[in-house]
Amino acid sequence: MPVENLPAPKTLEELKKLRAPLQNANVIHRQHLSKMAKLAIWITENVGTMGFFFIIFIWTAVWLAWNSLGPKEMRFDPYPGFVLWLFISNMIQIFLMPLIMVGQNLQSAHAEIRAEADFEINTKAELEIEAILQHLENQNTLILEILARIEQQEKNQAAK
Repeated sequence: MPVENLPAPKTLEELKKLRAPLQNANVIHRQHLSKMAKLAIWITENVGTMGFFFIIFIWTAVWLAWNSLGPKEMRFDPYPGFVLWLFISNMIQIFLMPLIMVGQNLQSAHAEIRAEADFEINTKAELEIEAILQHLENQNTLILEILARIEQQEKNQAAK
């Protein structure tokens, strides 16, 4: 195919005009969070740690040990019921469960924003790769055309 019939590859300037500037999905997400949403995310991130687990475990072990083995006159939540401990534990669960769910929903929305940003970047990269491939095809055509001219010149010189 002659060079004149090839589509002109997109220039770097044309590619830059096609794409919107990239934005950091993490920054955008953080900017749109309310104070309550930030609190819910903080609770979700901190409650779901081994540190929090150990705090609850140690609190439970100390509470149960004190009320089972401590001096009888100083026990405030008698064995075997541990009613106060059950009440406090249930209150913690009741308050934390919706907060954790809200935080997880916010984290899920953030993950969706990041996925959309990744898709946008991948789409732009695909366009740029297509332009590079188009340039390479044009270069290959030009090289083959130059090679054919050189071979023709060598044949003409050999025939003289």
